[in-house]
Amino acid sequence: VQLVESGGGLVQAGGSLRLSCEASGSDFSVYGLGWFRQTPGKEREFVAAISGSGRSTHYTDSAKGRFIISRDNDKNTVYLQMNSLKPEDTAVYYCAATTQTVLVLPNYYQYWGQGTQVTVSS
Repeated sequence: VQLVESGGGLVQAGGSLRLSCEASGSDFSVYGLGWFRQTPGKEREFVAAISGSGRSTHYTDSAKGRFIISRDNDKNTVYLQMNSLKPEDTAVYYCAATTQTVLVLPNYYQYWGQGTQVTVSS
């Protein structure tokens, strides 16, 4: 599985961005999908995840109420709608895919995209 993110950029605090991650390959619906982010000198941290069916979602506390993860299995794409962005959301955002049932830990993901930069100015 190859994953390609898009949609990052520069936005003012309070603004919105929608990240997309398109996957190649077949059987897209068998993969749980997650969004993680990383800033220099820090470990990659979990942001949001969605099960293969899309019926189950998970969010880190800082993302709850502001971010929405969704997927379109017909388009092999997962999305992260980010609203009310804050400067502390600035990071490189990665999407990842896993066949495991644990969705919130990066070590359980087998496939990763190259990342997309999100910068939120104050």
